[in-house]
Amino acid sequence: MRLKYVLNEVLIGLWRNITMTIAMMITLSVSLTMLGASALMYLQVGQMKDFYYAKIEVSIFLTEDITDGQRAGIDAALTASPLVRDKVYETKAQALARFRKMFRDSPTLVDAVRPDTLPESFRVKLKDPEAYDEFTRQLAGRPGIQLIVDQREVLGKVFRVFSSIQLLALVIASVMAVAGLLLVGNIIQVAAYSKRREVAVMKLVGASNWFIQAPFVLEAMAAGLAGSLLAFGGLYAGKVLLLDGPLQALSKLMTPIPDGNLWLMLPLLAAAGAGTSGVAGWITLRFHIRV
Repeated sequence: MRLKYVLNEVLIGLWRNITMTIAMMITLSVSLTMLGASALMYLQVGQMKDFYYAKIEVSIFLTEDITDGQRAGIDAALTASPLVRDKVYETKAQALARFRKMFRDSPTLVDAVRPDTLPESFRVKLKDPEAYDEFTRQLAGRPGIQLIVDQREVLGKVFRVFSSIQLLALVIASVMAVAGLLLVGNIIQVAAYSKRREVAVMKLVGASNWFIQAPFVLEAMAAGLAGSLLAFGGLYAGKVLLLDGPLQALSKLMTPIPDGNLWLMLPLLAAAGAGTSGVAGWITLRFHIRV
């Protein structure tokens, strides 16, 4: 009987303040959508690092006046190095062919590069990309080497951009979450004020604080849960309609978002929405409303 009464009061409370309840659901859904997007971005950046770092190459550009003996010495050093997983020697002609293929959509740039402009090089893949500094020390000072370039320097800049986007999403989500929680507190105050006589009667007959507060807290949790479902729906629609549709070309840069990561957001958003709303409602009742 008590449970039935509490649930009935929750439904009545939600319907009685329907406009404010909808406003709270929308506000929470926006903040939770940003939170879910930032969480997906965090997981995606980690996955992209693992994917791209496994493909990283160290480019060893050779000097113009390198001798056959120096080239053979560098090749032997790379073969003997325990840090090297694979190596490929690239002549000037091969470098030019690869350059023309990469920039085939920019004929002006391709025409500006002469056959002898690009140096010959070794393309090396390390067993551990983090061992670049040790690998560089092994080859330091060896004659015939003009420059050693690690692709991690370029990828690091890209990942810093993604990290900045992730941080911005978290900041926006935090601001929206504060706004949503303040709205939860206002709704709880209005609901409690509209039922102040019923609350007073229940106190007179000896009802416990938990029994009086439960409907209000559950109202907030129900609205938060509804907002989290809306947020998950927005994330799912964004992936299906945008990332798997018009923005599918981004998959050449970003690794695809696994369905498992997307569905992981559902319980996380539900817990965040219902949990924070319930806590906000309880704090409002505990410190601002005497029941």
